[in-house]
Amino acid sequence: MTRARDAEAETDSATGNTAATQPGAGTGFEAYDRDRDGVGVRNRVLVVPSVICSHTVADRIADAVPGAVSAPHDHGCGQLGDDSERTERTLVGVAANPNVAGALAVGLGCETVQSDRLAGSIADRGVPVEEVAIQREGGTDACREAGIDLATALRARIETERERVGLEAATVGVVSSDCRPSSLESADPLVGRVVERIVDAGGRALIAGNERIHAHANAVRERVATADARERFDGVTDRAYDSPAAVTATRKRAADATPEQVRRLWGDRPVRDVLEYGERAAHETGVALVDAPSAFDEAATALAAAGAQVVIHITADGIPTGHPIVPVLTVTGDRDAYDALCDDLDAFAGETTPDELLTTLRAVLDGEPTSSERHGVTSFAITRVGPSI
Repeated sequence: MTRARDAEAETDSATGNTAATQPGAGTGFEAYDRDRDGVGVRNRVLVVPSVICSHTVADRIADAVPGAVSAPHDHGCGQLGDDSERTERTLVGVAANPNVAGALAVGLGCETVQSDRLAGSIADRGVPVEEVAIQREGGTDACREAGIDLATALRARIETERERVGLEAATVGVVSSDCRPSSLESADPLVGRVVERIVDAGGRALIAGNERIHAHANAVRERVATADARERFDGVTDRAYDSPAAVTATRKRAADATPEQVRRLWGDRPVRDVLEYGERAAHETGVALVDAPSAFDEAATALAAAGAQVVIHITADGIPTGHPIVPVLTVTGDRDAYDALCDDLDAFAGETTPDELLTTLRAVLDGEPTSSERHGVTSFAITRVGPSI
């Protein structure tokens, strides 16, 4: 049971053509060629605050510009060392996501993560970018007006034409946020079958949820395909051993599950790479594990920074979730959750085949809004390395 249109039978909303008559229909989708790494399935102007102090101004700028979105967060001030570096790396990665056509960095002027430096790093990734700072512009109102002008100009430069690409151009992020029985036994295997098909077509799958990795490190490591990736995997698990995280319900359920259960999320395909939080995926095809927790908002941000065009979120509780940059396709394996929240979810695993879920996913890649997009639900968060001062 899915809630998106059949991508092979209906008219494409962007071109007006019937999808079944187009080259590559049934396996491909329409996307924006960014002339950089990857193709986009959405056309956002991202207004990104470099610091918590400028997020209100960033929100107001985005609200005033059609097609613009903001990514409010509580970082960028009083952070040190690895924590500050992770924040900046993640913000750059999110701004360089292929769903972003252009970015505006908004700063205060005295923060740790400076907006001009952030904009420079975004530009280095090939993204059209502008920058504005509250103190330099002379206050909140002046910064808002200057930012609106800059974001509007970025919007005018956006490429609106799309081209059909094959499924090998897809980079799909996946996070299963709770490790409850209905997720492990129903939703995870369903998504795992779809991951296999994406990988077999030449695409990429990015899997978040390091609780699974840490609970069954040896068994997961057996599925890591290269010496390089195993070295990166060992670095992630060694750091977790040196700085153990708090015991959460998800972490405990992951430990209670079998290795076979936790690996169902990416099917039977080997792991080609292991990514740091906020790091860009560089493997050409296959599965990569992302060192991010299963908490949705933190995981989705890491997946967006890694280059995911869309995120599949598995939740037994049926929690409505979305992200400002990537469409989120929400799947539950819990019958009661689906019955209670069917308008906020995209698929019930108990009545959806892999073919049907892949059709729904292709429709989302092709521009069909997910439930969270229709409802305007978004959240954005970055995992911290340590406390701020």
